[in-house]
Amino acid sequence: VQLQASGGGLVQAGGSLRLSCTDSGRTFSDYVVGWFRQAPGKEREFVAVVSWSGGNTDYVDSVEGRFTISRDNARSTAYLQMNSLKVEDTAVYYCAASSQFTRSRKLYSSWGQGTQVTVSS
Repeated sequence: VQLQASGGGLVQAGGSLRLSCTDSGRTFSDYVVGWFRQAPGKEREFVAVVSWSGGNTDYVDSVEGRFTISRDNARSTAYLQMNSLKVEDTAVYYCAASSQFTRSRKLYSSWGQGTQVTVSS
C-alpha cells in the first residue's frame, strides 16, 4: 500500500475542508486507515481511524462531532471531512495504514506525504 494525502489548505475558523488519502497500490481494503496530525513543535497525534469495510470508526475527543472519516474501497480512497474547524486544528495531516484497528501510531506504516491544514481566526 502506498498512501498519498491531499486536500489541505487555508480556511477560516468555522469553515470546512475534506482531505483525501489515496492508495496507489492494490491492497487498500486489506488495511485500516488512520489520520494523524502534527502541529509545529508537537508530537504527531491520532485523529481518526476507519475499519477495513468502513463500518467502524474512532475519533480523538477533540474532533468528535466535527470530523468524519470514511472510505471508498472501490476508489482506494479514504476521506476526512472536517467541519467547524478551529485554529487549534492547524497542523500537517497524514494518513497511514495498519493491520489493526488502533489509535497507536507505532502500529501504522505506509505513511503518506502530509498535507497542510491552516485555520485562521
